[in-house]
Amino acid sequence: MPDDEQPEALLIGGRAGAGKTTAGWEVSVQLQAARIAHALIEGDNLDQIFPAPPEDPSRSRITEANLAAMWHNYSALGCRRMIYTNTVSVLEPDLITRAMGGTPRITAVLLTANDATARQRLSGREIGSQLDAHLTRSAKMAVHLETTAPAWVHRIPTDGRSTVDIARDIITATGWASPHAQKAGLEGQLEH
Repeated sequence: MPDDEQPEALLIGGRAGAGKTTAGWEVSVQLQAARIAHALIEGDNLDQIFPAPPEDPSRSRITEANLAAMWHNYSALGCRRMIYTNTVSVLEPDLITRAMGGTPRITAVLLTANDATARQRLSGREIGSQLDAHLTRSAKMAVHLETTAPAWVHRIPTDGRSTVDIARDIITATGWASPHAQKAGLEGQLEH
């Protein structure tokens, strides 16, 4: 990656059951098909420590440290675009900026889903004892995200829509699929 290329981050946030992880994977598949270089990081895995460290009860510092380590490794290979999925990612552009070590261009997308859609998706995923707890937290988080996410965050509804269409809308929001962006992404791949 040339030193003067600004890194970019796509943040995909939303309540549990909004389809963040599935959309992130589909965005990655579509970008791969367009030969647009990127890294995909599933944020839910970055803070899975129990108990939470007393000095970091919200686990935000361990999340940031793990994200910074992963981004360092990807950027050392020439990657300049990151897709990051995490429930509250759209509320944490400062954390992302610090973890990426500079001033990335950030695009944030809040995926929305109504309670029925979230229930249907979570019922298929949560086969253990946590379904009711996830549903309750998901409903509370939907309200919190909608009222707290800044106006510059793109809102994309997922109810009754295909993952392919949702991913296309997300990619459109980034501008990464423009002819200029595609050329830059392909050149980045060919350099390494």
